[in-house]
Amino acid sequence: MTAAQTAGTTSSTGYTGDAAPYSGGDTYADYRAPEAGFPFAHLPDLADRRLGATVIAANDEFFAERENLLNSGRPEFDPHAFQHKGKVMDGWETRRRRGPSASQPHPAADEHDWALVKLGAPGVIRGLVVDTAHFRGNYPPEISVEATSVPGAPSPEELLADDVKWTTLVPRTRVGGHAANGFAVTEERRFTHLRLRQYPDGGIARLRVHGQVLADPGWLAALGTFDLVALENGGLAEDASDRFFSPPVNSILPGRSQKMDEGWETRRRRDKGHDWVSYALAGQGRIRAVEVDTACYRGNAAGWVSLVGKDGETGEWAELLPRTRLQPDTIHRFLLTDAPAVTHVRMDIHPDGAVARLRLHGSLTDEGARRLAARHAESS
Repeated sequence: MTAAQTAGTTSSTGYTGDAAPYSGGDTYADYRAPEAGFPFAHLPDLADRRLGATVIAANDEFFAERENLLNSGRPEFDPHAFQHKGKVMDGWETRRRRGPSASQPHPAADEHDWALVKLGAPGVIRGLVVDTAHFRGNYPPEISVEATSVPGAPSPEELLADDVKWTTLVPRTRVGGHAANGFAVTEERRFTHLRLRQYPDGGIARLRVHGQVLADPGWLAALGTFDLVALENGGLAEDASDRFFSPPVNSILPGRSQKMDEGWETRRRRDKGHDWVSYALAGQGRIRAVEVDTACYRGNAAGWVSLVGKDGETGEWAELLPRTRLQPDTIHRFLLTDAPAVTHVRMDIHPDGAVARLRLHGSLTDEGARRLAARHAESS
């Protein structure tokens, strides 16, 4: 590594050492994780495979494949599952390192395994979770995480070249087995790739990279009209009235929802209120067309939907779409005329239920494009 810069990081957990061997019953009964969760966990996972993230290379994956690091579900453990190489583990696991000779059986202090991760959406990272779930006596005692920003689709060889500068997000740090090891990140830069190291070897179940997408303004300018609220373009689900069945970020993921848990669904209300999600757009823009998709929601789709928007945090809410009837498992399309420039939109559903996807097609205003370009330049 050349000229690595160290970012400010804060360990959100203090877990170290082995967990107890699995003795039966609930595999998560003794899992170590903060009771209140991580303060950055509400932000989207930039390493979500649904955004296009991938583990492009690893130096070793003898026991378990590197791709498991980015699986969307929680790690699972089957105590009876074995294959010809050993125990089947839901994560990335390397072989045990050995020293050069009988007189030196242990690996050198700096020996390690590594994996290269391409983020699905480049952005500013706010927190990392290195999850060692079910790796109890075979986790790495120490890890580190670095990040870089390289345009295009570089190969592993290009990323590992001597002229690529890596920024340290998590310095070499002790972690615990069968635990969610979390780290807050304060580096205000836009990154495209990560390098996860484990010292000297072992297994990691999942890597989560929570942050804020920062799209390329040149790409958005070339598109002209695009989805202003899409996560991959820099939209953000900031808050919601209810996250009981699934998170609101699902409503702005790429592609069409294929099953119920891929959208946003609330619990059944027993009062006279309604549910909502508030979004920040990629930048100040004018919305021309709206899609509200209730795919896969048949007996639990929202009954009605309405949209309001505002310009800036302190702006006044203005109606964009009046309360409109929704049908189950249907794409609804609405054209807006003379919609005001907005930076935020709130989707209200009445009284409760589910929406799979929200699309807000439009374009940035000149001011919105200028602000986005300035932020992109500051973080590069």
